[in-house]
Amino acid sequence: MDKLRQLRLAKDAMDRDWADPALDLDAVAAHAGYSRYHAFKEAYGETPGQYLTHRRIERAEDLLRTANLSVTEICHLVGFSSLGTFSTRFKAWTGLTPSEYRTKHVGRGAALIPGCYAMLWAGAFRGGRGAGPGAERRNSGEAD
Repeated sequence: MDKLRQLRLAKDAMDRDWADPALDLDAVAAHAGYSRYHAFKEAYGETPGQYLTHRRIERAEDLLRTANLSVTEICHLVGFSSLGTFSTRFKAWTGLTPSEYRTKHVGRGAALIPGCYAMLWAGAFRGGRGAGPGAERRNSGEAD
């Protein structure tokens, strides 16, 4: 497999699985079949760790503008396990804390999405989309 294809596989894994806290540099490298510090920075202008952090912060920006969730909930939904690390990296990237960002940007569009819908969409509930209590039950007369 050529080097560029391996790098694209790594980038695709981060684009697809950015919210998975288990996605770290070793997992990306294993998925793409290259060493952890391969030529990713040369090809994309930033290290794999920087790229993954930026993808997560971009998603956090979206949720801060559109979802009625706490900063802590958003922190975990986008794949950070530490609120302190999330807040520090968010401020370094945007120049604002997550709360400042929300205050500045909320209300510049549609109404906030209820947090339960945002969490369901992000897959934060066990069993994925639509799997809640009684999800196996069928309505009477429903076809098999």
